[in-house]
Amino acid sequence: MKKLVLGLQALLLLASSPLYAEKVHIKYRDDDVDLSTFVCTNVDKGDNARRVCYDKANGYMVIKLHNTYYHHCEIDEATVKGLLAADAPEDYYHASIRGQFDCRTHRVPHY
Repeated sequence: MKKLVLGLQALLLLASSPLYAEKVHIKYRDDDVDLSTFVCTNVDKGDNARRVCYDKANGYMVIKLHNTYYHHCEIDEATVKGLLAADAPEDYYHASIRGQFDCRTHRVPHY
């Protein structure tokens, strides 16, 4: 019986684990980004910001606006937390992030 329980637990663990790494295409970036090192949060506050993924170690944020992913470089954790806590994330994004963490002028991490 104990072996059966352990076997079922192992199967449940395998079934709940992703078998592939999620990669997304980022606008203005030549290669896709593997999100395995990111913490991703779905945004459900009624505007066009859909998902925010943040890699704290590299200060790199990916945001899905409408159906397109955009990236921001050398962005601090407090700014990302502010975005996620905002009542209107898209408004916060345009006021506090867009143009300030431009990957054309900041270090772009390699994945």
